[in-house]
Amino acid sequence: MKRVQSNIVNLAFVIQNAPREDSKGRPMKTQGVELNQAIVNGQSQGVSLKTINGAKRSAAIHLDREALTDLLAAVNEVLAAGE
Repeated sequence: MKRVQSNIVNLAFVIQNAPREDSKGRPMKTQGVELNQAIVNGQSQGVSLKTINGAKRSAAIHLDREALTDLLAAVNEVLAAGE
């Protein structure tokens, strides 16, 4: 008999804009991104990204490590430039 046990962890990060109102005082849709990672036995099995627009979420976009590194570099460059 062989026993196999998997330790599965799903991490989810939801990053959204702060709630805002339009010029007439009506609430605007919340926008942002959702980043998910599956970890099995301590090893990453994949990362996906979804965009959020109100209650709608886009289809998952699966990213490899190189794409995540490029995304991090792009975000750091945008933050360095300020608003």
